[in-house]
Formats: sequence, structure tokens, C-alpha cells
Amino acid sequence: MAAAAACRRWGQLGTNSGIRGFGASDLVSSLDKPTYDPSNICLSASVSVSPNRQLHCRHISQLVKPNGKRLFLVDTLALVRRLEGQGVPSKQAEAITAAITEVLNDSVENVSQSFVSKAEMQKIEMIQESNLSKFKSEVQSSQGHHFSLLQHETEKLRNDIEKMRSELRYEIDKVTAGQRLDLNLERGRIRDELANQNAETNNLTNKLDREIHALRAQLEAAKYDVIKYCIGTLVSISAVGLAVLRILM
Repeated sequence: MAAAAACRRWGQLGTNSGIRGFGASDLVSSLDKPTYDPSNICLSASVSVSPNRQLHCRHISQLVKPNGKRLFLVDTLALVRRLEGQGVPSKQAEAITAAITEVLNDSVENVSQSFVSKAEMQKIEMIQESNLSKFKSEVQSSQGHHFSLLQHETEKLRNDIEKMRSELRYEIDKVTAGQRLDLNLERGRIRDELANQNAETNNLTNKLDREIHALRAQLEAAKYDVIKYCIGTLVSISAVGLAVLRILM
């Protein structure tokens, strides 16, 4: 019964554990007194992750002989003798030992299939490094491409801004020149109007002066005529008065 329980326990350990290493000591420790030779244990597997993301595995070695036959993980003869010493018949002891050996070998095969060889791990690592370097190169090329596009767009925007600035400056100069021309034309027109008004004013002034001189000449002529008429009248009156006096005297 103890051997059967140990067999079931070892089968559960072999099928449920995918990473934990198996040893024959787990089976022998289930018995009362271990009688095994550590040199017969040939299963050792472990997986470790290093800081640089490299996976290392120690191969499950010495499970198969060069002739293709399996190696036993336990001392089957000592186990049979131990079971017989516990009162188990020889046939049953051999059957239990065969079952335990089969379970161990199947468990080791399952574990060996769960691990990857070192060559495959190195191949995967090289593929990952190649993919990583390819990704880095793609990222760098993409960054360079985007940077060149950004520089091109920036240069294009700068050229557009300079073009708009020159066009705006041209329009401002054009409007300023038009306003200056209009101001000069308006100034010339006002100057011409002032000149015309000054000319008309001078003409009116000259005309008034001529009329004033003509009126003065007429007044002088009229004054001479009045004086002349007054003198003639006085002379006539004096002559008449003298004539009257002479007559009366």
C-alpha cells in the first residue's frame, strides 16, 4: 500500500509540475528508509531568467542510452528487494517497480518536452535580437523620415510666411503710394484753385483800382467844370451889377 501511494504521488508530481525538477529522493522518501544511490539519479532541469532577458536551461540528460533504451531513474533491484522485505510478493513488487519506472520515465519525457534546447533558445534569442535591431532601425528610419518631413513642412511654412509677408508689404506699399498720389493730386488741385482765386482776386483788385481812378478823374473834371461855371457866373453877375449901377448913376 505504501508503494502504491508512493507511485500515485510520484505520478501526480510528474504530470502536474512543468518547471520544478524531479528527483528520485521524492519517491524514496515516501518509504520508511531510503536505500538509493545518488549516482543513479540523472534528471536535473531548471530555468532561470537573467537580467538581459536570456533564458538558460540545463538539458535533461542521460535519459536515453545510445542504443535507444531508457535509463532507469531508480535502483529497481533495490526497490524490488525493499518491497519484498516489506512482505510484498515478488510478482507484485516487480509490477510496482515497473509501474513506478514507467511513471517516472513518462514524467521525465513530459518535463523534457516542456523545455527548449539551448540551441533553440540561442536561435530564438538571435531572432529576437534581430527583430529588435530591425525594429530599432525601422524606428530610427521612421524618425528620420518624419524629421525630414517636419523640416520640409517647416521650410514650406516659412517660405509661405515670407511670401505672404512680401505680398503684404507690396500691398501696403501700393496702398501707401496710391494715397500719396491722391494726396499729391489733391494738393495740386488745391494749389491750382488757390492760384485761380488769387488771380481772380488780383483781377478784381485791378478792376476796382481802375474804376476808382476813373471816378477820381471824373470827379476832378466835374470839379473843374463847377469852378469854371461858378467863376463865369460870378463874372456875369458882377458885370450885370456894374451895368445896373452905371445905369442908376
